[in-house]
Amino acid sequence: MTVRTRFAPSPTGFLHIGGARTALFSWAYARKHGGSFILRIEDTDVARSTPEAVQAILDGMTWLGLSWDEGPFYQMQRMDRYKEVIQQLLDSGDAYYCYCSKEELDALREQQMQQGIKPRYDGRWRPEAGKVLPEPPAGVPPVVRFKNPQTGAVVWNDLVKGEIRISNEELDDLIIARADGTPTYNFCVVVDDWEMGITQVIRGDDHVNNTPRQINMLQALGAQIPQYAHLSMILGDDGQKLSKRHGAVSVMQYHEDGYLPEAVLNYLARLGWSHGDDEVFSMEQFCAWFDLDHITPSAAQFNTEKLNWLNAHYIKQADISSLATDIQQRLTALGVDTVNGPDLAGVIALYRERSNTLNDLASSIAYFYRKPETDAAAAEKHLTVDVLPVLAGMAAKLENIAWTTESIHDVIQATVSDNGLKFPKIAMPLRVMVTGGAQSPSIDAVMALLGKDETLSRIRESLTTSGKF
Repeated sequence: MTVRTRFAPSPTGFLHIGGARTALFSWAYARKHGGSFILRIEDTDVARSTPEAVQAILDGMTWLGLSWDEGPFYQMQRMDRYKEVIQQLLDSGDAYYCYCSKEELDALREQQMQQGIKPRYDGRWRPEAGKVLPEPPAGVPPVVRFKNPQTGAVVWNDLVKGEIRISNEELDDLIIARADGTPTYNFCVVVDDWEMGITQVIRGDDHVNNTPRQINMLQALGAQIPQYAHLSMILGDDGQKLSKRHGAVSVMQYHEDGYLPEAVLNYLARLGWSHGDDEVFSMEQFCAWFDLDHITPSAAQFNTEKLNWLNAHYIKQADISSLATDIQQRLTALGVDTVNGPDLAGVIALYRERSNTLNDLASSIAYFYRKPETDAAAAEKHLTVDVLPVLAGMAAKLENIAWTTESIHDVIQATVSDNGLKFPKIAMPLRVMVTGGAQSPSIDAVMALLGKDETLSRIRESLTTSGKF
């Protein structure tokens, strides 16, 4: 049997991190087994589905590199087929028309709740042997309900949660077509999974309650029942359930915030799944290792610090030219023009060991291409009256050297020795003068990249404006 998995988001919002993990696991399972991964857009909620949300899903999948083999398929383009299958169920007696009004159903629900009974449809329009149904009321368009079995149980071996058993007595007759004739979500899913030959349904555990209804409908259609794997929820950093309304942001927000797709994928892979103690791995390794046996049935907790750690690792490993293209765009967005500054690749190479995100990296190196704003506290601490004359003398010596990291280092070291100082006593004020702050890589390497004219200009300007010299 050829493995066929699917990712079937509803375009009622952005692709969030929980949906991305579901897509990743479904994609990896298909890749592991040489199967096919199908993208299906479940857009039957016309009131809430938007073209912008569809595009956000496609953009998120593309950025992550989760390429699909078939699709995207859109449910709204399959309405005629759904209606054909509904008629098939009506003809076979597995579905029926129900003429209950909304007011009747509301009254039934209220009565059941007052009696302490679980609210459910009572089957008043369900055809049964020997049962006489009332005449359909004039002018009332009916819904179509699936005739759910009333005895026995639906049992399946969930590939994550183990055996799950739901009594049919707990299930009422689900509406599969609304009064206007449009099919409902649960029914469209059944037809799509059947006709697309889906073999493994990997999805969030908020769908567990839908599964017995869907299995019963598949059985009524004589369809092959797929295997189900329900992934537990993701909790946010605060321990609360991650959702579109709480803490979950668009996958593309991670791109905007400076995360690499490799880091996000690697992190998602470890949210509820493990391969021993392995923390860092490529997607090729992940697909080779991935199975459903090692997915934990308990909730996974999102940890931003760990994502940052992974992202820092991938920034260090990334191709410099690819990073330069991305960082160039981020600097442009900050209003920074790199045309007249040092080689961007060289600056990135110097700084990427110190950055958790690409935004951090871009912000950290902006001073190479525009005058920095000086940290007042750092200036007060390090630009002292006793050290400024020493720095002025050192600047004069810097005028006459070949502008290399080694030569700059030698001048700084000679200044330290000649004045009986410790290295930080000179290096720290130099950092403030040149970069605006007290944190940077080796100041000699920074000065070498910045260039002789710009470095000396910043030192002289700082000496002039310090008010202490």
